[in-house]
Amino acid sequence: MQGEVDQQPMQMVLRVKHPSSLGGGGGGEEEAGEASSRSALSVFKAKEEQIERKKMEVREKVFAQLGRVEEESKRLAFIRQELEAMADPTRKEVEVIRKRIDVVNRQLKPLGKTCVKKEKEYKEILESYNEKNKEKALLVSRLIELVSESERMRMKKLEELNKTVDSLY
Repeated sequence: MQGEVDQQPMQMVLRVKHPSSLGGGGGGEEEAGEASSRSALSVFKAKEEQIERKKMEVREKVFAQLGRVEEESKRLAFIRQELEAMADPTRKEVEVIRKRIDVVNRQLKPLGKTCVKKEKEYKEILESYNEKNKEKALLVSRLIELVSESERMRMKKLEELNKTVDSLY
């Protein structure tokens, strides 16, 4: 279609430049000149309309691309927000357990010293000491479980976010 439109103006221009090709002699030259002028004007208008159509097509494509870019920008912003907001989901529980471990440790120290000083109460204190030691071991075990679970959950979330980012492209 582009080739046809380009050829038509060229033919019209040839006719404008060579009025003899339109036929007619001396008296018809004035009419041929007017026809050539009208023809050249219509060719010019056709070209202008074609340029305007192309311009509108390009504008529509640009706006469509801008819309897509805006959507992708929103999706990326959401992913970035998710990454920034991603905190350890068991952080509070881990903090509580760590504090309890510190408390138990503080309780263990005087009990250990008391064991050495007081032999009479040795069995009771030793029993209390062993209970606290067991409690500490359980808390440490729970802490290790929570930390492992937290790491697993965060890795899973990061993999999901990574897949989401990969799916954008």
